[in-house]
Amino acid sequence: MGFFGSGGHGRRNSLSFWKLCLRTAILVFFGVMGVMNTSAETVSAQEQVFASERAFAKTMASRDLSVFSQFLSEEAVFFADAKILRGRKEVTQGWAPFFSGPQAPFSWEPDQVEVLDSGGLALSTGLVKDSAGKTIARFNSIWRLESPNIWRVVFDKGSPP
Repeated sequence: MGFFGSGGHGRRNSLSFWKLCLRTAILVFFGVMGVMNTSAETVSAQEQVFASERAFAKTMASRDLSVFSQFLSEEAVFFADAKILRGRKEVTQGWAPFFSGPQAPFSWEPDQVEVLDSGGLALSTGLVKDSAGKTIARFNSIWRLESPNIWRVVFDKGSPP
């Protein structure tokens, strides 16, 4: 007895085997395409968050508190030393002193962004530098996709560099 059986059933078993192979190949192909689409969506979301973080940081350099606040979720939570700032209004008020002078007291730049496979949440992190360019901290922000192509910060906390 061989793989395909014996008697008059050899051809029928052979066809069943090839049908099974074809079905498996189709499932694998579409499975891989699904993974590729998810990866492409993740890359696109990752690029969006990088761009959002850079634009968010630019508000400090351009001294624009109003635009800064637009990057904040209504539910934003910022950890400010021992105090926790909750909501867009409170975070904006808490950060207002950083925008008061003619020169930005610090700047930041993302060096890593990771997005959940579901595409709705992302982490951005990078170095914070003082006005002289010295590294003083690392920021960690959680971004949420709140509407198509609109990412807003929901959590932000600094840490030692």
